[in-house]
Amino acid sequence: MGAFLDKPKTEKHNESGTGNGLAYALSSMQGWRIEMEDAHTAVANLQGDLKDWAFFAVFDGHAGAKVSGHCSQHLLPSITSGEKFKQATSKEKEKANGDVEEEYLENIKQGIMSGFLGLDESMRQMPEVASGEDKSGTTAVCAFISPTHIFVANCGDSRAVLYRSGGIGFSTLDHKPFNPTEKERIQNAGGSVMIQRVNGSLAVSRALGDFEYKNVEGKGPCEQLVSPEPEIYLERRTEEDEFLVLACDGIWDVMSNEELCAFVRSRLLVSDDIEAITNHVVDTCFYKGSRDNMSIVLIVFPGAPKVSEEAVKKEKELEQLIRKELTGFE
Repeated sequence: MGAFLDKPKTEKHNESGTGNGLAYALSSMQGWRIEMEDAHTAVANLQGDLKDWAFFAVFDGHAGAKVSGHCSQHLLPSITSGEKFKQATSKEKEKANGDVEEEYLENIKQGIMSGFLGLDESMRQMPEVASGEDKSGTTAVCAFISPTHIFVANCGDSRAVLYRSGGIGFSTLDHKPFNPTEKERIQNAGGSVMIQRVNGSLAVSRALGDFEYKNVEGKGPCEQLVSPEPEIYLERRTEEDEFLVLACDGIWDVMSNEELCAFVRSRLLVSDDIEAITNHVVDTCFYKGSRDNMSIVLIVFPGAPKVSEEAVKKEKELEQLIRKELTGFE
């Protein structure tokens, strides 16, 4: 997990698209790591009863890419095929009020939870995992965006941040072994937290896979040294929603929530090429010293700032000034 290349791999993988009034783009780069262990999912238009929904996810693998790659293909169907989730989304309850809406939203959250836990349990049967040959795991942060709500599920230390006009609307909290509630669970399962890691080894306290940390007898799946249980956040959509960022810790290691959001917003004012913006984020994090794999998904809402002529003019003036300082010429 800690090995590095002599020379970084700086080629980027990009995807982008639009759907349901959203625009999205993603960028990922292997960087200094000996293997690319990140994976992602981006679907702007889901199918059937979910045709007005979108789904995005980032998976940050460790000790190999098997589990992260598997999750990028199977987490979405694991959630949407569950009974709770199907019942809720097939009844068009989003416009209902009061208790009915609360029940609907709770069923969606339970459906997401069941999808995570079901996928994790099913991966135990994968031949490489069952034999002990593959010991990989992955963090996961994902977002379902419906016409009225944003559901975010986080398991590990990848992170989601929603930016609303004027500031950060919400962000997920990282699951680290030294967090008091995480540390208590680890110790109750017979483990310890040393050098801020589970048993001195794993730097995250929740993840999919990592089954060598999930074999404590008499403990349920969410009571193990490493838990597959996601923390689920619910936000009602507003006209002030500007953008949502999902990214692995290779990004967050060198940029705070506020720094990244300020950077993205400043770029949106001078360019509507959001794929280029995600590449700028990755390049900036690379030059700020990130030595991890890096992946970011940027989802832009209708309320995002539009390109400003004044901001574009200031950008060009700044570029000219920098060029003059570097070369001595206008």
